[in-house]
Amino acid sequence: MLSLLFALIDRFLLPARAAARAGWLREAIYAHRGLHGPGVPENSLAAADAAIARGFGIECDVQRSRDGQVVVFHDRALDRLTGQGGNLADHTAADLAGMTLLDETGTAVSGETIPGLRLLLDRIDGRVPLLIEVKSAPTQRIAPLCLAVRRLLEGYRGPVAVMSFDPRVAAWFRRYSPHVVHGLVVTEAGRRTLLARLKRHLALWRARPQFLAYDIADIANPVVRLARRRGVPVLTWTVRTPDDASRAATYADAPIAEGPVLLAAPAA
Repeated sequence: MLSLLFALIDRFLLPARAAARAGWLREAIYAHRGLHGPGVPENSLAAADAAIARGFGIECDVQRSRDGQVVVFHDRALDRLTGQGGNLADHTAADLAGMTLLDETGTAVSGETIPGLRLLLDRIDGRVPLLIEVKSAPTQRIAPLCLAVRRLLEGYRGPVAVMSFDPRVAAWFRRYSPHVVHGLVVTEAGRRTLLARLKRHLALWRARPQFLAYDIADIANPVVRLARRRGVPVLTWTVRTPDDASRAATYADAPIAEGPVLLAAPAA
């Protein structure tokens, strides 16, 4: 009964062909945190260069530094990717720009440091599509980071979209910067109770996203089917295996991939 209720509300509140402007999202294979691997750290300029060389779109993560700058980095803590202690938010952008990044083997890669979003935008220069995942916490105000991202995107001429697990991000861009394509990242991992389902639907209804980026483990579901019927692009993450790639081709419009399955994908 509740599933039927959710489905009925979804039909009213999910966008109806909300983003003809977002159709370009279907046309790329996206390198998850850039095309990274041994000798090439994730979310680095080198990973962006490698993705561009293959014609892949790029997915990256952004956060705010202590001094309010937008930097490209996935984790809250610095240790996995820099070998240093503490959290990213405790450091200025200048401090972070001096930290050498580690690759997936834990090896420091000379010349690769934590980049700012401005530096990444300049490096990509519109040559491939870019997905910017805005990282947040439930207790954190999202407006300062969203506003900082919007300002950096002013005048950028390439295909770019923002997305987040946090529905407040898409809602912010819908209200204050509707020309920027905005989406919602969704997972059901460990969240299959009735309360978790309700929270997922509330996030969808609040975000009113122009596209979805759905966990590959959960991609075969009614929300995804409804979104695609309504012309809303659906991306899926993280595609790592041939089986993932097959599911992505069946249920989604474009993959966000990494590892051997990405390396085996045809160059654009």
